[in-house]
Amino acid sequence: MRLIVLLSALLMPLVAWFSERGAFGPTNAEVSAAYPTLLIASGYAFAIWGLIFLFDVVYGLWQATGARRRDATLDAVAPWAFAGFLLTAAWMPLFSRGLFWLCLLVIFGALACLLRCALLLTRDTLPRRAQWLWAWTPLSLHAGWLSVAAFLNLAQAIVAYRLLPAGDMLAWSLVLFGVAAALLLAMNARMRGNVDYAGAAAWGLVAVCVKQSGADLPGAHVAAGVALAVAIALVLQTAWLRWRDRDGLVPGTGTP
Repeated sequence: MRLIVLLSALLMPLVAWFSERGAFGPTNAEVSAAYPTLLIASGYAFAIWGLIFLFDVVYGLWQATGARRRDATLDAVAPWAFAGFLLTAAWMPLFSRGLFWLCLLVIFGALACLLRCALLLTRDTLPRRAQWLWAWTPLSLHAGWLSVAAFLNLAQAIVAYRLLPAGDMLAWSLVLFGVAAALLLAMNARMRGNVDYAGAAAWGLVAVCVKQSGADLPGAHVAAGVALAVAIALVLQTAWLRWRDRDGLVPGTGTP
């Protein structure tokens, strides 16, 4: 299983490379531009995938070598990491083909798997600095970004299939922001203020704010303010949780 996790981690950047070269159809940026919504983020935000893929490959190498191969927590995480990585890789060609219903199943499935990884590691991170650095951080970054990206994908599916009004998107977009905020704050609380998870999500939310601040869609400026408010709430919650548990979930300072 550990080798399969590594192979699936390597698969993601490989598929992304082909996807950006149009091997599966239009690029992700081209598909996104065809379905504007109030949840779309500025293009620069998606550069975080490079960091996520790099960290996931490092995690794949780390967990497959040395004494970590016998670590019980990493054994429990391995099938969830494998599924999350495989689903992430599968999402890219599906999105290029405009198969939004399948994309939604895949991206929310990947999100569930990566959240499971982060939650499992949270329980065992306190006394183990190496596990925090090489496992908790990569998988938390991935989960944090997907916690935002999944709702961006959902908004585009709504527009693509004309499930809700595309001329006035503010009402249902606010509902999506609310559900996303509830998920982010709840998961962050369960992970006792996961800086990596919250940081990746806040990065995406701020990019939504930047994009919508300059957009001409009805309600765009309201959406920008809401995205920024959720990002600020997430950052403040993380700071409070880490302060409250300053003798607890602090990398390298836990009680062995």
